[in-house]
Amino acid sequence: MKTRNIKNLVCIAVVVLALSSCKDQAKKDADKKAMEEKISMEESNMKAEEAKVKEETKKKEMMATSIAAVASNNEELSTLVSALKAADLDKMLSEPGSYTVFAPSNNAFEKLPKKMSIAELGKPDNKELLTQVLQYHVVSGVITSDKLVEAIKGANGKYTFTTVGGKDLTASLNGDKIVLKDEKGNKTEVVLGNVKASNGVVHVINDVLIMK
Repeated sequence: MKTRNIKNLVCIAVVVLALSSCKDQAKKDADKKAMEEKISMEESNMKAEEAKVKEETKKKEMMATSIAAVASNNEELSTLVSALKAADLDKMLSEPGSYTVFAPSNNAFEKLPKKMSIAELGKPDNKELLTQVLQYHVVSGVITSDKLVEAIKGANGKYTFTTVGGKDLTASLNGDKIVLKDEKGNKTEVVLGNVKASNGVVHVINDVLIMK
């Protein structure tokens, strides 16, 4: 009887030790898993932060060479830049996208009649009209001079395309010069083409285009 009791005690002790050992192992496994999950989460957060910084850097670099920035760095386009800011269109031309801008020079704005002068268009009451005028100079997508010449020739000398404002422009050639005709029938020449930007291309023209 005494021997049996001893055996039972031994068995109980073994069971207790086994259970204790299992609990310790389970705790170790749980701690290990928790640590692995913490490390994984920290790595994910680090990668997300790195991606965010990379994206912000890329955006800043893009904005520094955007159409709005290119125009701001050209003294001959200072009036256009002021007009874009007044119409709140400078942001659109600073952000990622794909645009072709026919940019009137300062001299082009000086040719406008008084009622259409930048001083008049820049007034708060005329913001909608100013926006429409400026949108008449912007086309979605990148159209380089070569592409435009090719399109003109492919359309038997006259190529019509639509601006972001929903109005049409017609391009033709005068010798090796690209000529644009607005809806009023006025014509202007591209005096400087293919000014590249991160979100498109700029062609400087010597008149302001007017829609009907």
